[in-house]
Amino acid sequence: MKVTMTVNGRARTFDVEPNRLLLNLLREDLDLTGAKYGCGMGECGACTVLLDGEPVMACMTLAVDCEGATIETVEGLSSGEALHPIQEAFIEEGAVQCGFCTPGFIMATKALLGESPEPTEPEIREYLKGNICRCTGYVNIVKAVQRAAEALR
Repeated sequence: MKVTMTVNGRARTFDVEPNRLLLNLLREDLDLTGAKYGCGMGECGACTVLLDGEPVMACMTLAVDCEGATIETVEGLSSGEALHPIQEAFIEEGAVQCGFCTPGFIMATKALLGESPEPTEPEIREYLKGNICRCTGYVNIVKAVQRAAEALR
């Protein structure tokens, strides 16, 4: 099936099988490896990307369902060498350890801050509950979201 979507600002057309996952298309066809294959069941958030501005689990999203959609991955946030303020905040707050979950958290944070520019700590924790980190304990991740919110205001 032919599927046309905009990925990180660039219109793309793909010939995909009906059961092809968005995650596999991004990683294998476009070499956008920021979104990770974690659980494969939409439970861990490592594969989070934005689909028309909303966070989705790319491991649970069929590529054919993205016809006409706009997809944004962590690779689309930076501008050349300049990191996005959310990426900077995660670095500055030490919210990155092994880094496996980080792209998913960053994309979920972008969606959160798009909806709520001044989230409270409980709101941050509630919004990010679909993203799992085995390394950080979440304290620095919450601080990074707060720092990013400040930077974007």
